[in-house]
Amino acid sequence: MKLTFSPTSPFARKVRIAAIELGLLDRIELVAASVSPTQANEAYAHDVSPLRKLPALILDDGLVIVDSYNITEYLDELAGGGKLIPASGPARWKVKTEHAMIQGMTDAMLLARYEAALRPKEFFWKGWYDDQWDRAWQGFARFENHPDILTRPLDAAQIALVCALGYADFRFSDCGWRKAFPKLDAFHERMLQRDSVKVSLPPQA
Repeated sequence: MKLTFSPTSPFARKVRIAAIELGLLDRIELVAASVSPTQANEAYAHDVSPLRKLPALILDDGLVIVDSYNITEYLDELAGGGKLIPASGPARWKVKTEHAMIQGMTDAMLLARYEAALRPKEFFWKGWYDDQWDRAWQGFARFENHPDILTRPLDAAQIALVCALGYADFRFSDCGWRKAFPKLDAFHERMLQRDSVKVSLPPQA
């Protein structure tokens, strides 16, 4: 299997953490890819995904699985199932729903990043930036105030959350999330004790 990734992508990081936790990383070849907005990558669009998003998992038979949750679910099934995503019942839907919420929060931070860093300054839309950032911030507040996700055994939603917090550190280092959300800060510090989380940190400037 091959996994397209960038060391700065929180979505690819999520899959890398899952692969390590499931004992599957040695079966995956990491393939660096660049899919920045406004920069054409016709080969990736043609051969991997027309969406030009990371990550994508390319199976040995040529099947391409896109979306970090889908890839995590595939790896979980490959490892026997029910390890990072509950197999059935209310617990499964809870993890899936929380993961979808965190995925949206991370998407919102990515859009805020693009607005601030890539859009020409004369076209910067502050209202849009503030709205996207608020979606992420309100999400962090939700998990601070509903902390069940912070203490249960490791699952896909927790992996997504630590990657979202890591992305906030990486791209919005002065946002102050640790001071605002001490329970999330403690969770993040506990997660950093896991080798999978530590080795997948984005490169520091």
